[in-house]
Amino acid sequence: MESAKHKNYALPIAMMFALFAMISFVTGLTNPLGVIIKNQFGVPNWMSQLGNAANFIAYAFMGIPAGMLLKRIGYKKTALAAIAVGIVGVGTQFFSGIVPENMAFAIYLTGAFVAGFSMCMLNTVVNPMLNTLGGGGKRGNQLIQFGGSLNSISATIVPVFVGYLMGNVATATINKANPALFIAIGIFALAFIVLYFMQIPEPAQEIEAQKEFAEGVKDPHSALSFRHFILGAVAIFLYVGVEVGIPNFVNLFLSTPVDAVDSVPGLGYEAALAGSICGTYWFLMLIGRLFGGFLGAKFSSKAMLTFVSLLGLLFVLLAIFLPETIKVDMPVFQSDISFGLAEVPIGIMFLILCGLCTSVMWGGIFNLAVEGLGKYTAMASGIFMVMVCGGGILPLIQGGVADLFGYMASYWVVFAALIYMLYYALIGCKNVNKNIPVD
Repeated sequence: MESAKHKNYALPIAMMFALFAMISFVTGLTNPLGVIIKNQFGVPNWMSQLGNAANFIAYAFMGIPAGMLLKRIGYKKTALAAIAVGIVGVGTQFFSGIVPENMAFAIYLTGAFVAGFSMCMLNTVVNPMLNTLGGGGKRGNQLIQFGGSLNSISATIVPVFVGYLMGNVATATINKANPALFIAIGIFALAFIVLYFMQIPEPAQEIEAQKEFAEGVKDPHSALSFRHFILGAVAIFLYVGVEVGIPNFVNLFLSTPVDAVDSVPGLGYEAALAGSICGTYWFLMLIGRLFGGFLGAKFSSKAMLTFVSLLGLLFVLLAIFLPETIKVDMPVFQSDISFGLAEVPIGIMFLILCGLCTSVMWGGIFNLAVEGLGKYTAMASGIFMVMVCGGGILPLIQGGVADLFGYMASYWVVFAALIYMLYYALIGCKNVNKNIPVD
């Protein structure tokens, strides 16, 4: 750790920030691309979420291997491998826009799946690497918070940007998103070159972990020996599905034509406006994370998760039951990086406000789930990466409900997930396995 305190790692830190942003940028592409897929191929709502599902289900396959890879080859080589995989994944999505249309959907899904491998590997690396580059302690935590803020900014921009590129939803095709894909590939390539030539310190505990891994040291217990961790892993699975599903189906609801004959009718908004409204959800997540950082020193993770779960339940109920005929002028984040007003049904406004709630849920669930795990925390982080696949599975379920009962009715899936998170905050987070040694 000492070397990180006395050396200047400004450039690799900047690259880690860029990768932090790219995680949400590449992941966020599946939201507006889902709208394109739905219209270009004429598929139902649940199939429009297959790209998103492929991206997140990749976590289920790569979560544990990514943790093992980190132990075997260290942070720098794992990060380089993740970037290389990311270039392949995003590049494959680009090719889906230039191949014959009968092949495009399958190639797009393949690219989304490969990109998901990269995002999982980067998520496993970026947080602890920023902590290492900051020398640990408060400085390391500060870098992670800054990285999280950039992650939210990137998530805010991508639906707005791709919505602008899309133009007319009815005629939009995958290749309309090419500028966004080129940006992603360019940043990945630059980050790879910089990291390849930079010296990155490896934390002492990770060097020891690599040694134990090589020696095949066995342990009778694991993170899965703790009930509150298992319940927390389920909460993370549901949380990621909620975080992704809320804006995805707002986007579909807004952009689907009112007179749609091959799907559930929507509101018929232009793609750029729908993207701006969804981008506001991610902007509110940024605001929520900033406030959460300040309030985290005053309120426990349990109290914060309880509050935002209750508030999210209230917002979703209001969104479901308030009539669409009630309209409000809502401030939205526009494609020219300014704010304007958009007239939306009041229920849409409440769903967008859920961004304030989902912003702090990951941190709250993670902190509660790993409380008291000690030496099993690293393994727990890898398992958490597996459970991120909920971001692909839950929206598929929500899409099926939307096809059967309508867009707003699909938010009962979100409501049920929030009920579980409230249960976890109030009851499920208690550590009942304190007898297991964790030193």
